[in-house]
Amino acid sequence: MDPNPSTLPDSGPAPAGRIVLAATPIGNTGDASARLVELLGTADIVAAEDTRRLHRLVQSLGVTVAGRVISYHEHNEATKTAELLAQVQAGSTLVMVTDAGMPSVSDPGFRLVEGAVAAGLTVTAVPGPSAVLTALALSGLPTDRFCFEGFLPRKAGERASRLAELAGERRTMVFFEAPHRLEVMLRALRDRFGPDRPVAVCRELTKTYEEVIRGTLSELLVWAESTEIRGEIAVVLGGAPEKAPGTPEDHVAAVNELVAQGIRLKEAVAAVAEDVRVSKRELYSAVLAAR
Repeated sequence: MDPNPSTLPDSGPAPAGRIVLAATPIGNTGDASARLVELLGTADIVAAEDTRRLHRLVQSLGVTVAGRVISYHEHNEATKTAELLAQVQAGSTLVMVTDAGMPSVSDPGFRLVEGAVAAGLTVTAVPGPSAVLTALALSGLPTDRFCFEGFLPRKAGERASRLAELAGERRTMVFFEAPHRLEVMLRALRDRFGPDRPVAVCRELTKTYEEVIRGTLSELLVWAESTEIRGEIAVVLGGAPEKAPGTPEDHVAAVNELVAQGIRLKEAVAAVAEDVRVSKRELYSAVLAAR
């Protein structure tokens, strides 16, 4: 006898799906991972920054996308995110891809991850090509500590303010820039950081005409002024050189400034000494001697 459906135990809500941030090639399609190929062919939903680029990618990889393809980019993130999260909550596997590299790194994807984390949904990644890390590795500049600054502001005043914030940055810095704005960018970097700061311009990474030009800001500005620059650009800039600590007497004024703000003398000495790398005892003696 068939069981009465009304007496069957409630199996509960369907398990939620997951979001997969999938890195795509930054130039050479041969860099696509086997996991990327598998996911593009099996995911329920593929959210793509540019559906035309996705179509070209899957054609070159010989993949048939079985799931639904949705356009998801910076101009519709705010309206599409809730819809995509609801699909994942209902059990769908959603793969997020951008035009190149890892989603959410100077590309769409952050809103989706932020919303998924808030909703308690699973987010994972298929790692792969990264223009940031590739440029850093090829630059010849220190790689032990670095920061990614994306695109500098286009307006001169805003760009100058951003660079002023980075004046003391000791880590290697990685930027993106459009080829037609590279000369302006290098000039701004030279004016802020000086002509001798080391820099590398990485162009068309992993592509046929890949090129990495290394030198000082002054040298690369001359190169940019005389060259027709094309392709995707990453700029890697050396960090600020380490300053000589100087003598304790050089830092007495800094201690007195902190004291004037209400900080106790010993605490002010300790803070300044740690910052400028001088002896606390010698700095304390110098402050007392100057009174």
